[in-house]
Amino acid sequence: MSDVEGPGFTIKDKRSSKQSEEEAKAADASQAKDQAPPEEKQAPPEEKQAPPEEKQSPPKDFELNFSTFVLSLTSSAFYHLGDIPDPLTGKKEENLPAVKQTIDILIMLQEKTKNNLDADEAKLMEQLIYELQVKYVAKTPK
Repeated sequence: MSDVEGPGFTIKDKRSSKQSEEEAKAADASQAKDQAPPEEKQAPPEEKQAPPEEKQSPPKDFELNFSTFVLSLTSSAFYHLGDIPDPLTGKKEENLPAVKQTIDILIMLQEKTKNNLDADEAKLMEQLIYELQVKYVAKTPK
């Protein structure tokens, strides 16, 4: 950048040509923040933060493993079957193509992990796939 002159002011770029793009963006963001309308600057921090339910993280003793991953996929399938209400609206909605896709993913995982799971994980996979298939067939229009 070079010096810019206008009526009554002069802007001199003191950045070196090696300054990173991130630093330039940070400077631009800082400048935009300084130019924000006064009412936005004085807003209490509570209004700008996301609701607490969106910021929740898993408990510290939460362990992500194969079983919790499979249970997570399955719970989304039960949601799409209409068995679990939407946490925000409380409505139960069906999305059978999403259920079928989740069942297909679980079957693929079962095939790809064959002989690599312990007995409990293999049994969990078998039971969850079976239960989802039965519920899917029951809800599929004939």
